[in-house]
Amino acid sequence: MSEWGTFYNEDCIKGCRRRVPPNSVDLIITDPPYGIGGDRLHKHYNRREEFVLDGYVEVPSKHYAEFSRRWITEAERILRPGGSLYVVSGYTNLRHILNALAETSLVEVNHLIWRYNFGVYTRAKYISSHYHVLYYVKPGGPVTFNAFCRFGEAERTDGERSLNYQDREDVWIINREYKPGRTKNKNQLPMELLTRIIQYSSNPGDLVADLFLGSFSTAKAAIGLGRRALGFELSKTAFAHHVRQIHHLLPGSMLSGLRTPRGKSVPNRGKAWTERERNRVLRRYRALRGQGKTKKDAIQMLGDEFGRGRFSILNVLERFES
Repeated sequence: MSEWGTFYNEDCIKGCRRRVPPNSVDLIITDPPYGIGGDRLHKHYNRREEFVLDGYVEVPSKHYAEFSRRWITEAERILRPGGSLYVVSGYTNLRHILNALAETSLVEVNHLIWRYNFGVYTRAKYISSHYHVLYYVKPGGPVTFNAFCRFGEAERTDGERSLNYQDREDVWIINREYKPGRTKNKNQLPMELLTRIIQYSSNPGDLVADLFLGSFSTAKAAIGLGRRALGFELSKTAFAHHVRQIHHLLPGSMLSGLRTPRGKSVPNRGKAWTERERNRVLRRYRALRGQGKTKKDAIQMLGDEFGRGRFSILNVLERFES
């Protein structure tokens, strides 16, 4: 449709085979159908259905295993070597998705948990308030993971906890987005979750695909962050509604709103220590402590002097203090 987005109102499995060449996509983020009777979700989410788009296409549970194998096979084919795949899933059919992934060459990196507010209320069991986010990569090429794109290595909370570490833990607490009185899909991923994935696992200009566009949230986030978007949606109603919206989206419009990581770069991050360097750090640490510096201040100064991160310096000092 444009240099920034190409979308098809058709089945993703057949569509991928016809339209998407192998090894051409940098990142796939997708939220496949539930296989649990998604046409009755209003009973769980306590919302007024007159604002929800009709035409949701569900997959019968008896076909879910084969359905998962077919679309995941296509995802593996179109990903470039080193490309990343994120699959959002509930627990009901999670085993089918995991089994299908196990039959491919894709390699598991993380099994993330997205914890959200207002889980589905139940009386006879615990309340479900999370989704699974499966992160896999295709072997054979460089993997994009921008570890310090959101928080610098030295940034800390008021309680002296690493903001970067906290942001990259594998449990994400992100609220759902509620749009009272506005037209919406049965379910859609929050922009905060999509933005985090796109920042970490792609670069500007990369091609981001969603095989089940739904509300086009992945495509909107990708284009807003200066990436190209590709996707498929089987529902004619959802496709017609959201494709009109995306025409008005300005490429890169979300970039100015991103947080800029603070702090100095760490030029020697990841480099192996030599014994000579370790001894220099220990001598310098003793000297700084002898001058009355606190351990915290001494470690900060050593990091600046040696071009190393806080944890790297701590690992060296543990040998000295043990």
